[in-house]
Amino acid sequence: MEKVDEAEFVSRLKKFEGRPAATGGVGKDLVNAPMIRHWCEAMGDTHPAYTGADAIAPPTMLQAWTMGGLSGHGDGTGRASGYDELFELLDGAGFTSVVATDCEQEYVRDLRPGDRVTYDAVIEAVSERKTTKLGTGHFVTTRMDVRANGELAGTHRFRILKYAPAQASSRAAAEPVQAGPLAGEPVQSGPLTDHPVRAGSPIRGSMAPAGGAGGADGGGGAVARVLRPRPVVNRDNAGFWAGVAEHRLLIQRCHDCAELRFPWLPGCHACGSGRWDTVEASGDGTVYSYVVMHHPPFPAFDPPYAVGLIELAEGVRIISNVVGVEPEVVRIGMPVRLEFLRADHELELPVFRAEAA
Repeated sequence: MEKVDEAEFVSRLKKFEGRPAATGGVGKDLVNAPMIRHWCEAMGDTHPAYTGADAIAPPTMLQAWTMGGLSGHGDGTGRASGYDELFELLDGAGFTSVVATDCEQEYVRDLRPGDRVTYDAVIEAVSERKTTKLGTGHFVTTRMDVRANGELAGTHRFRILKYAPAQASSRAAAEPVQAGPLAGEPVQSGPLTDHPVRAGSPIRGSMAPAGGAGGADGGGGAVARVLRPRPVVNRDNAGFWAGVAEHRLLIQRCHDCAELRFPWLPGCHACGSGRWDTVEASGDGTVYSYVVMHHPPFPAFDPPYAVGLIELAEGVRIISNVVGVEPEVVRIGMPVRLEFLRADHELELPVFRAEAA
C-alpha cells in the first residue's frame, strides 16, 4: 500500500462529502405491475396490498426502480464524477477491495403503477480509517433521494467498505488456487478441491471446478489462491452459521405464533414477536427459481454455474448453488437435497444437489 500521511489523506477523503454521486437520474421503467409481481413471487410476499386495481409497490423495491440492469443506464443518465474520483483516490492508496455492509431505507409515500421515478444521490459520509476482520479501510455512505412524479417517495442509504485485505494466514498462502464455482465434474478426492458433504453423511467424493483441479497448464501446478467471498456474520445470523458448522440448516421459528422464517431476522414478520427458537431443515427441497451465471466473472468462480432459489420442504426459501448437474439441466421444480461444501480451510457453505437430471 502506498504510504500516505493519514491526517492529510482523511482530509482529502472528507472533501468528497456532499458531492453528488448522481444527478437527475431517471428510472428505466415506470413503476409497473409485472415487476411488482416478479418481486413478490421471488420474495414469497403475498400481501394483498400489492395486487389488484389499487396495488402499490412493496416499499423495499424503492431502489429497484432506479437500477439500470445488466446494460446499465446507457445514456449515462444521472451519473456524476464524484464517486469515480473517490474510488480512484482509495484505489491509489491500496484500498482496492470493496464489500457492501448495510443499507437503510426511509419511506415517505407509496409507489404505484404508472409513477415516473427520478433520483439524485450524494456522497453523505466517508469515515476515518477503520480496522475490520476483512482488513483496514474506509466506510463510504451514499444517500439517494427517490422521487415519484417529482414528489419525494423515500431515501436509500447504502454503505460500503473500501479496504485493503488483511494478510492471509501462512496456511492459506501455501494452499493452491481453488478458483471454481459449484459446477464441475466429479474427480478423485484430494486437498485441491472443494468438498461437498451430504447432510448426515461422510465425505465420499469432491467436485472440481470445470476444467479439473489442476493449474492453468493442466499439470496441477500451484498458483496464488483465490478465496470465495466471506459471509457477513452478525448477532442476528450467528446462530445460522453455527448450525452450518455442525452440518445443520437451521430455520427460525417464532416462539409466539410458530411462523417459520428465513433468512434469519431479529423479529417475526407475521406477529412482530422478538422471541424465537429454531427447527432443523430436513434437507429436502425443490428449485423454485434459478439463474445460470455467465457474466460478470468473479475470481473465485468459474462460469457458468447455477444459482437457485430453493423452496425447502418446510416452506421457506434459501438462495444457494445447485450442484450435481450441468447448469443448463437445472429446471424449476427439480428435486434437490442439502449438502455442505467445504470451500476452503475456513469456509463451509450449504448447497443443494439435484436428485434427478
